[in-house]
Amino acid sequence: QGLKPIVSTESTAQIFGTTTKLASDLPATDSFLGKNKVPDLQKLFQKADGLPVHLKRGVPDKLLYRTTMALTIGGTIYCLVALYMASQPRNQ
Repeated sequence: QGLKPIVSTESTAQIFGTTTKLASDLPATDSFLGKNKVPDLQKLFQKADGLPVHLKRGVPDKLLYRTTMALTIGGTIYCLVALYMASQPRNQ
């Protein structure tokens, strides 16, 4: 008998008749016509003003940071209370 190949070595016919297009073959179009904000943001984030990067954009960043910290601390306290309650035996 011998060993037989599991996968057929014959080439299969194409399922879809279209060929794939390379990115270099596609037409170059300018779909985004807005202003490039990257240089402005680079100046803002690289300014040496002593603030951490996650607080450089002012009030929205401070609000988001404080909300995240409050939820983190609140969740930690809730988990500790739930763990304490689960560790107490039930009174019958």
